[in-house]
Amino acid sequence: MKTITVFTPTYNRAYCLHQCYDSLVSQTIKDFTWLIIDDGSTDDTETLVASWIKEGKVDIRYHYQQNQGMHGGHNTAYSLIETPLNICIDSDDFMPDNAVELILEKWELIKDKPHYAGIVGLDADKAGNIIGTEFPKQLNETTIYEIYHDHKVKGDKKLVYRTEVVKKYPKYPLYEGERFVPLGYLYQLIDQDYKLYPVNEVYCIVEYMPDGSSLNMLKQYRRHPKGFAFSRIAGMQYAKSFKDRFKNAIHYVSCAMFTKNGKFLTESPKKLTTVLAIPFGVLLNLYIRIKTKSGI
Repeated sequence: MKTITVFTPTYNRAYCLHQCYDSLVSQTIKDFTWLIIDDGSTDDTETLVASWIKEGKVDIRYHYQQNQGMHGGHNTAYSLIETPLNICIDSDDFMPDNAVELILEKWELIKDKPHYAGIVGLDADKAGNIIGTEFPKQLNETTIYEIYHDHKVKGDKKLVYRTEVVKKYPKYPLYEGERFVPLGYLYQLIDQDYKLYPVNEVYCIVEYMPDGSSLNMLKQYRRHPKGFAFSRIAGMQYAKSFKDRFKNAIHYVSCAMFTKNGKFLTESPKKLTTVLAIPFGVLLNLYIRIKTKSGI
C-alpha cells in the first residue's frame, strides 16, 4: 500500500488537468496514489485519464459519479481512500516536484503522535510567491481556527490529513438543487479533537481559474444558500469569540433570506446572537443580490 493518496475532484477540467498529472509524474518519490473523482464531467476527462493509466507512470484510481459538487467529491474520496494520509490537489492546481517527499519526511516526525490530525503546509503561485503569510516560527502544533484567528496567518493553506481521522466525522450534506457546501465544516470538527503540525514548506501550486469557486464566491453563496447556512450554523457553534459568532450569525440570516426559511431563528444554535444579527444579515443579503443580479 502507498502512504499517501493525492485526490482530485474534477468537473470538465480536461483542459488543465494535465498540470497536476505532469507534476505527479515528476515527483521525487512515488509513494502515492492519485485518486481522481470525476464529478459528472461531460468533456474528455475519462479518455484522458485512461491514457495516463495506460502509460503506467503514476498509480491512478479513477472514479466517476453524477455531479454532486466539490464537497460531494470529497465525500466520495474519503470513502475510497485506504492510505494512511491524504491530500486534496484541485484540478487546476499542481504539486512542486518534491512535495510528496517533503510531506513524508514530516510524517515520520508525527505518525506516532496520535493527537496530530495531520500536517498543514503552504500554497504558492506559479511565480513561487507564498499565498498569504507563513506560519510563526517555532509553532509546533495548531488548529485551522488558531492559524487564522490567533496567529493572524493569511491565505489558503494545504492540509494533509490522517485518513483514519477524516473517516471518523460525518460526511458533508447533499442538498437537492445545490452543489456546494464550504469544506471548512469538516475542518472545524477536526479542530475540536486534534492538532495540526504546521510546516513552512510549499505543497501546492495554485492557480485561481475564472470558472473556479474561489473567484465566484458571491455567486456560489446565492446559488447554494442551504449549504452556506449549514456551514454558518457550525461556525456559530464552534466560534471562540463573540465577534466570530456574530459574523457567522449575519451570514446565517442572509442565507435564510435566500432560502425563505421562516424557522431560521428556531434552528439557530445561538438565538440571541442571531436576533442581534438580523439587521446586518438583511443588509448583507441585499448587497449580495445587487452584486449578483446578473449571471445567476
